[in-house]
Amino acid sequence: MGRPLLSIAIPVYNEDGNLETLFTRLKTVLDDIDKSYEIIFTNDGSNDNSLTLLRHFQKCNPGTVRIIDLNGNFGQHMAVMAAFEQVRGEIIVTLDADLQNPPEEIPKLISAIEKGHDLVGSYRKRREDNLFRCIASRLFNFLRDLATGIHMRDQGCMLRAYRRRIVDIIVASGERSTFIPALAMSYATNPVEVEVDHEARLTGKSRYRIYDLIRLNFDIMTGFSMAPLQLVTMFGMLVASGSLLFVVYLFIRRLIIGPEAEGVFTLFAILYLLIGIGIFCLGVIGEYIGRIYQEVRHRPRFVIREVIETGCTATENGDE
Repeated sequence: MGRPLLSIAIPVYNEDGNLETLFTRLKTVLDDIDKSYEIIFTNDGSNDNSLTLLRHFQKCNPGTVRIIDLNGNFGQHMAVMAAFEQVRGEIIVTLDADLQNPPEEIPKLISAIEKGHDLVGSYRKRREDNLFRCIASRLFNFLRDLATGIHMRDQGCMLRAYRRRIVDIIVASGERSTFIPALAMSYATNPVEVEVDHEARLTGKSRYRIYDLIRLNFDIMTGFSMAPLQLVTMFGMLVASGSLLFVVYLFIRRLIIGPEAEGVFTLFAILYLLIGIGIFCLGVIGEYIGRIYQEVRHRPRFVIREVIETGCTATENGDE
């Protein structure tokens, strides 16, 4: 099979209400572009009718549709990573299945790639989300920018285009817990961001809970920066230094004025000193553990049950 120019990678988790509309609109857009393409759907452990619909798309379009069926739910980014390991195109576009990022915006990203950019991010012009999601997104964007130095206007928008070179580097990194847009930004030499439309979800509701958003941003902080560990270390140093000064003050006061009632404050001072030293030591140990953690992450990131494509179904045990 000849290699297509475009690869569209779409993670799918319980999106049976959106898939038919998504596929119809996406295929119309790609046919109008008049470039060779493939569409890779990664079924991330869906327990609704999503896989059945995907199999129907593949059967009706055996030359352009491929399916990666994961053996469980490994999360959006690992589903995209599984697709990255299978893509054949020179330009790779990621797209969510919920239709909040319109497929009609894909030509805008491809145009930017063809102008020489190796990574094209996107930011939403008018977010069709509730106020809480918008505020939380802006807060997390600010914290990520501050802690990691990776500048993205809208980290939550997954409509992005990558040159094959960037995708190959991401796959070769082998990271277990990562945030693909930030990882790509750290490898890109000529990135750009474009404005795209944003639509309300067609059916269903977002699977991202507040816990998932916090965990995602914690992964970004720990995966791309040592700042959290360094802040803990500095905090421990400040507490230890303040406690030491407090101990000195109480010692001088004891010599001049006499002991305070039952020595309660002295005990508090000693306790705070020990707590400060403990936090400081934990921060130092964390520095080393964090560096080791960045180097040694070799657990399987996901397990592929089967790859469904033209003429064959390949069964695999996991990523390599």
